Amino acid sequence: MVGVDAASAALVTDNSSSGGVTSNVLTAARARLGLVALLLLLAAVAWWATANQMAGMDAGPGTDLGALGWFAGAWVVMMAAMMFPSVAPTVALYARMTRRRGILRPVLFTASYLLVWSAVGVVAYGVFELGRAWFGSHLAWDGGGRWFAAGVLAVAAAYELTPLKDVCLAKCRSPLGFLLGCWTDGRAGALEMGARHAAWCVGCCWALMAALFALGVMSLVWMAVVAALITAEKTLPWRRTVVWGTTVALLTIAVLVVVAPHSVPGLVVPGSANGPVGPMQVMR
Repeated sequence: MVGVDAASAALVTDNSSSGGVTSNVLTAARARLGLVALLLLLAAVAWWATANQMAGMDAGPGTDLGALGWFAGAWVVMMAAMMFPSVAPTVALYARMTRRRGILRPVLFTASYLLVWSAVGVVAYGVFELGRAWFGSHLAWDGGGRWFAAGVLAVAAAYELTPLKDVCLAKCRSPLGFLLGCWTDGRAGALEMGARHAAWCVGCCWALMAALFALGVMSLVWMAVVAALITAEKTLPWRRTVVWGTTVALLTIAVLVVVAPHSVPGLVVPGSANGPVGPMQVMR
């Protein structure tokens, strides 16, 4: 623990009058502004690449995910676009705590974080394809499809208020607490800590990702909405307000998907004039 003791001591010394964890993180972010800017730039490039990849694709619920290889590649880019803004403070703080050892360890931390989210995408693909094979015929949009989508959104809303969500979100909102609580030295430690942070992030955000699938995983509009909710929950100071706001928004959308899907902004309703031609299913 010598490494973490030295790092934490440096932070305390540098920020003795800062007023707490938030100031430490902000100071680290300023000290590693170039790294934060790089992550945000990579996120912007990922958004651009995602827009190109999805140009002309069906953006409605139940979109065919294509081959696993293509989806996995697209998912990695999506996760970079959606998650890098919210993970940037943690990476910046980790970079400051390991500043004497160069940039490699923050890079390994970030790569490990992204790898875990890539594995989540592969699992999501498998679940989607199994559901498509087993229940596809029962989930036409005008039949059970809209109810299934609404149910996923309702579950996502309910999860926002669970103790597990609260614990996972607390880990994501406290970069210093997370790093000091699971510090492991070395390059292998960077990989391990990045994976651990991603695991907490998955616990915090899996339901919002499920909501994205319900609304159209290939929709740039809903990608942006979900990414904004994730970033707000992890970074804004009004934690309870943001969580309750997300809950109310998800429940409202769930109700509208059933009773008035055409009124949901950005939703490409299967079978509509703006949606795909033919009977679209949530899992076809």
